Amino acid sequence: MSAHSLAIGQRRYPVVLPSLRDPRLHVAAVIISIHVLGQVALHFHVSVPQILAAILACAVIEMALTFRQSHAFVWPASAMLTGSGVALILRVVGTPADQPWTTSGWEIFAIVAGLSLLTKYVIRYRGSHIFNPSNVGLVVAFIVLGNARIEPLDFWWAPLNPAMIAAYVVIAGGGLLITRRLHLLPLAVTFWLALAVGIGVLAASGHCMTANWAFAPVCGFDYWRTIVTSPEVLIFLFFMITDPRTAPGGRVGRVAFGILVALACTLLMAPMADEFSAKVALLSGLVIMCVARPFIDRLAPQPKTAADDVRRFIERLAGVNPLRPRRAGASLGAGSLMAVGAGLAILVAGIPARGNPPALGVNVLAMQPSAINVSTLPPITIDQDVLNFDHELAGPGMDAVVVTLAQNLELENQALLTRDPSILAAVDHGDRLDEMQARLATVTQTGTAIVTHYHFGSIAASLLVPFGQQTGLSLGLHGQGTLVEQTYGADGALESSAERSFDLVFAVRRATGARWLNVAVLPAN
Repeated sequence: MSAHSLAIGQRRYPVVLPSLRDPRLHVAAVIISIHVLGQVALHFHVSVPQILAAILACAVIEMALTFRQSHAFVWPASAMLTGSGVALILRVVGTPADQPWTTSGWEIFAIVAGLSLLTKYVIRYRGSHIFNPSNVGLVVAFIVLGNARIEPLDFWWAPLNPAMIAAYVVIAGGGLLITRRLHLLPLAVTFWLALAVGIGVLAASGHCMTANWAFAPVCGFDYWRTIVTSPEVLIFLFFMITDPRTAPGGRVGRVAFGILVALACTLLMAPMADEFSAKVALLSGLVIMCVARPFIDRLAPQPKTAADDVRRFIERLAGVNPLRPRRAGASLGAGSLMAVGAGLAILVAGIPARGNPPALGVNVLAMQPSAINVSTLPPITIDQDVLNFDHELAGPGMDAVVVTLAQNLELENQALLTRDPSILAAVDHGDRLDEMQARLATVTQTGTAIVTHYHFGSIAASLLVPFGQQTGLSLGLHGQGTLVEQTYGADGALESSAERSFDLVFAVRRATGARWLNVAVLPAN
């Protein structure tokens, strides 16, 4: 019996309050800490009303359903976790950072969180829910609403500053303590190691991904590092995959589940060339494997039996059995064959994303240069005459100029594709504006648009003396790398694409006193 009760009319109803030893409170403490860091230091694009809408929607629904079943007021610990988890991952497009009290989009948070919670009561198997509620709700929302309205939390949050270090400590420290207490740490570690291997195979194949925080497509080692060290991935493995109600019960089943979830996530991420799709694919891997969990439970050894031994399971996979060398060899061969098969599957799944490097997305173009991850910038050298002219162009100052150049070049492409001359006036000036307006006139007459995507390998900054219509000094950015030239027909369909190297000087000036504008593109020699 509950020690607390609430009188309503002539009847008293039990009140069940949370226990300090409840692991769900510990998980909530971690997630709330991340919410606080996001609001005060990490500049998350989410507001307090949005977060509260998600949590309160889940709390009200769970309390109502529980009261109907038990005629008691029960603290909705699990429901509030679902709501806070949804609020941690979900973002409404257009929500500004550093405006914690905006109410825009709160209803989306409430609806997504509420529907996520209801899956726990509606989609069940043998008396238990199948999916992690926040996980499946988010995946459905992202697929149904699309990236024009909502998007997941970014893989990369911020430079490794004190706030970001604190976030890693809270996520990893809290996650390790909680999963160890619940005997779920082997599942989390296995998933992370398997994902690191799978993403390593994908990265080695030349896979690239565009991202809101990246100056250029994120490829190779940078792609691998971004995924395996992403705080969002850590949240996923510590607080979604390791849900005790949706994970297998035995130790061997949990290790196998971690490996299979990692494989499913990698295979789904392989054909995705942008961050939105990659994040939805990562979340979808768990949804798929939750459907398969009953089969894993059936095939894995029974929990708490002698056969449910993780070390023996790993030795069998690796073919380690010195007492039976023939069987060991056969097991090693089978294990190697499965590993090779998984690697080939990842390579084949990634074929659609390989080819021409993806271009910067619209969201990237709308971001402030300071929000770009500087580790994605190409090597930049700066002549001393530039620093003598303006010492603020050192370090972050020049980084911002280079990012603005890349944004200007992509906005020029948008102007040609959308036949919008107002875009050109916002990013070009002088000779470059005349050139691009002439190109736009040709596009309007012929219907054929030729756009160019630049991928910089290096940049050297120097001062340029006045030339053409330019009456003052310009900043010359000598860029080298590869470009992709694409031709679009009058119907908007891509007709051809060609890649070649370039060696050009991009001249930029603050001709109007504010944004750096493109004023010319000149041959290097």
